[in-house]
Amino acid sequence: MTAVLAGRLNVRTRAFSVEEVPTPRPGPGEVLVKVEAAGVCLSDAHLIDGTLTPLHLPGDTVTLGHEVAGVVAEPGAGVTRWRPGQRVLLQAGEERGGVVWTRGVDYDGGWAEYAVAGESTLVELPDDLPFEQAAIIPDAVSTPWAAITATARAEPARPAGVWGAGGLGVHAVQLLRIVGAAPVVAVDPLPDARERALALGADVALSPGDPELPALVRAETGGAGLAVAFDFAGVPAAREQAVACLDRGGKLVLVGLTDQPLTIADGTAFSYFQQQVLGHYGSADEHVGQLVELVRRHRLELSRSVGGVLPLAEAQEAVDRLLRKEGNPVRLILRP
Repeated sequence: MTAVLAGRLNVRTRAFSVEEVPTPRPGPGEVLVKVEAAGVCLSDAHLIDGTLTPLHLPGDTVTLGHEVAGVVAEPGAGVTRWRPGQRVLLQAGEERGGVVWTRGVDYDGGWAEYAVAGESTLVELPDDLPFEQAAIIPDAVSTPWAAITATARAEPARPAGVWGAGGLGVHAVQLLRIVGAAPVVAVDPLPDARERALALGADVALSPGDPELPALVRAETGGAGLAVAFDFAGVPAAREQAVACLDRGGKLVLVGLTDQPLTIADGTAFSYFQQQVLGHYGSADEHVGQLVELVRRHRLELSRSVGGVLPLAEAQEAVDRLLRKEGNPVRLILRP
């Protein structure tokens, strides 16, 4: 093997192409992984369109893909834990010199036939977990899980709302049920997304365009409002609407990314009711490990999250399909 396919982005020109690159080699403490599945995330699309820019990338070009699962192909020097043939997923990033680098952003990711990963960033997979489902656990599932358990500290039998029931938000609905939040309210402008949220465990699904939405949320919660509201949409109007639905002491957790300012329409009421706004980004290694264990124990099921599988050569089509919301997919998967 002298050359393999990889989806490469020039972050200076924003030119993206699937092209042949030299086969990567694992260095000391690294593992070469044969990629079996890689998720297509909206942040990948935003890297291509210029909305996002890497912070630590040493050059101009990077292989995209931070949601990756595959098989160990070759352990590097000094690696004793991993052996060829083991089924693994890759953490979405790693710490280097006290700074967190993101795979597929700051260094080469998994839109490729092979990927190199630090040995500590591999997580072993159960034999019965398909690669397509495993690949999306880092980020698509782990980000909402970390937001729910670490940032919001959502509690059993306490109301929770999810604004944006797409790639991350629909998993938040499932995960809120796991921690016992009740009721779980999903808010999304797309009828298909609302139906999917109900199918995956939301107690009620509402349109943000409904002028009665805050009243409907309070009726569903016995007049109190939400203990926690999650913004997975990154839309200022969604954030303002979510604040209007909070209970006394309620928390708004910002997960969806936007460069737009955050505004609180009634600052006096926000302070009087001792409400909070909390920022959230990504997840830690332990969150991915927890989710793999939940899947292993059949507490979490992700088959409905895979909206389609495309060959790596059609990566641009997968991005375009995601942006068009064609078929309303939770996640599209690339298969080298």
